[in-house]
Amino acid sequence: MIDRFHVAKLYRADFDTIRKYEMRILKEKLPNEEYKELKNSMWILRKQELSHTADELNVMKRLFRHSPLLESAYHLRNDLTTIFDTELGKSQARNKINGWIRKVQKAGLRCFDGFIKTVREKMDDILNYFIDRYTSGFVEGLNNKIKVLKRRCYGIFNINHLFQRIHLDLAGYRLFQLKSCS
Repeated sequence: MIDRFHVAKLYRADFDTIRKYEMRILKEKLPNEEYKELKNSMWILRKQELSHTADELNVMKRLFRHSPLLESAYHLRNDLTTIFDTELGKSQARNKINGWIRKVQKAGLRCFDGFIKTVREKMDDILNYFIDRYTSGFVEGLNNKIKVLKRRCYGIFNINHLFQRIHLDLAGYRLFQLKSCS
């Protein structure tokens, strides 16, 4: 199984590529004052669709007026996120993803080509996510904690002390939590 968040990282990186390209073009094309109004759009475009403020929606509207290509890529990126957020079976997910690929091709967008190539090569592994919807988030978080701990504990040569530190960092707060006197 390929983790859903690694898949999202790929297609979001492709979207960021077209966003950067379009912003470079707009910087050359638009007057300075008008471009400055669009400059912080990266964070707006990365937010979830439903959590935009009225001001952010206005910035997006102005941005999309100048770049219909970016608007199309934005909506397609969100459509793919919706597919992964929806409770689907493996065959339903395959149909939805293939439909999404057709929409991208129909729109003439080339920015998702790398992602589409990966999907075609790893489709079965990606679709396994839809069986039980498991992610590797816990394992990745644990690995990150251990990496940080290794950096903090550089110089501990006793393996037992290292494992004690790992145990304390992972469970220490629960072990030594103060009990309230009720």
